Amino acid sequence: MKNKYVSYNGSLSVKDSNLVNQYGETMILKGISSHGIQWYSHLINKEKIERLKLEFGINAFRIAMYTEEKGYIYNNNLKEKVKEIIDLCILLDLYVIIDWHILKDGNPLLYLDESMLFFDEISSLYKNIPNVIYEICNEPNGDVTWKKDIKPYAEKVIPVIRKNLSKSIIIFVTKHYCQGIDTVIEDLLGFKDILYSLHFYSGTHGKELRDKLIFAKESGVPVIVSEFGVSDAQTNSKVDLEEAKIWIELLKKYNISLFNWSLSDKREASSIFVFNSQNLSVSGEFVKAQYNNY
Repeated sequence: MKNKYVSYNGSLSVKDSNLVNQYGETMILKGISSHGIQWYSHLINKEKIERLKLEFGINAFRIAMYTEEKGYIYNNNLKEKVKEIIDLCILLDLYVIIDWHILKDGNPLLYLDESMLFFDEISSLYKNIPNVIYEICNEPNGDVTWKKDIKPYAEKVIPVIRKNLSKSIIIFVTKHYCQGIDTVIEDLLGFKDILYSLHFYSGTHGKELRDKLIFAKESGVPVIVSEFGVSDAQTNSKVDLEEAKIWIELLKKYNISLFNWSLSDKREASSIFVFNSQNLSVSGEFVKAQYNNY
């Protein structure tokens, strides 16, 4: 369907806690996330993204730009790879998420200055491009709180983006690896067009986290699942497809966008390709089938 893509839907926004297109119609993003581009950028090319578009029916792609682990903080040249992938997604009529992928650096304030400079440059460069979505933090973890660390980070970075473009989707996070979606209901950010991210891995996260999602969504929180996997949270165990099906049915019910982890051939259960192969893994085959019925 041609109307899944950017050329029809245009600039996205949030209305009544739902993602909508330029016509006010409900919009769902189905995407795949890269693994860290410092390790797996060789897989992110026109051939692979077109394959995901045709076979999986994706209309969006997420660029996981790690900050640490040999990532952007240590190799600023990764920014050029980010631009290359953005341009490729624009060519293919896809939405693209730029993910400032903190993980081991669990406090987003650690690299606040670097984040502000990065998003200022990128949002200025792509300010007239409706394809680009800004995920300004990945997974806060450790001794961080919403009030002390996470919300103050957003209140510094979001105005940098808004200075360059008044309308764009910005994805933001909650505590404990994006699993505190229920804790921000009374203290949401004071900005428009914000989606709050929840992450799950079906081998680890079950009913307790789904109940938090339901509570948040029914309380009016705009939610996106910007990362999910069908393995455990360490991504290295066997897949849990039955639990994944329960999750995906819930996301369907609430028209929630979702991004699978990951475009990789790493020897781990969550990779969509078999190690060192062009063949889809068990995870890849499952996500392909689910996406084509989503």
